Amino acid sequence: MKRLAVYCGSATPADPVYIEAARNLGRSLAERGIGVVYGGGKLGLMGAVADSALDAGGEVIGVIPQALVDAEVAHRNLSELHVVETMHERKARFTELADGFVTIPGGTGTMDELWEAMSWSQLGYHSDPVGLLNIAGYYDHLIRFVEKMGEVGFLRPQHQNILIVANELDTLLDRMAKYEPHVPITRMTRADL
Repeated sequence: MKRLAVYCGSATPADPVYIEAARNLGRSLAERGIGVVYGGGKLGLMGAVADSALDAGGEVIGVIPQALVDAEVAHRNLSELHVVETMHERKARFTELADGFVTIPGGTGTMDELWEAMSWSQLGYHSDPVGLLNIAGYYDHLIRFVEKMGEVGFLRPQHQNILIVANELDTLLDRMAKYEPHVPITRMTRADL
């Protein structure tokens, strides 16, 4: 993996565990020679990931919609800053620039990015690993929900391992490096559907 798209919040929660985890992620990726592709913002966890990766000598590419540039939240000191018109273009650019996806805590925008990465994987639009770093149990309920989708039958058995989950970054990156792409819906037979 040469670059990972990092999905996370633009907020800074009161509990310092989240901002520290974001800083650790950025620094750790840079130390491993893995570039960061992220939402291009300077605030919250997004800014912490970017700044710590840059401080460690890493490559950081931001992808941000013009509306957020206009709102003055763009990080101007990145390796590259791609300005796009829409959120859809932003997510498509993440997929073009990255070799995998890591989600850390965030809100609705982060969830939108994670779900799209999973959905696009299921459909075969990309075959890259989709990781979820479950910091301080933040995603416990979401992990259970994904399991429930499989139990009920809304997530096919072939796709139940799209989301790679770990509580520790080293474990997550190791699992992502070993990821074997599944058979996407677009290559399944009617009997498999």
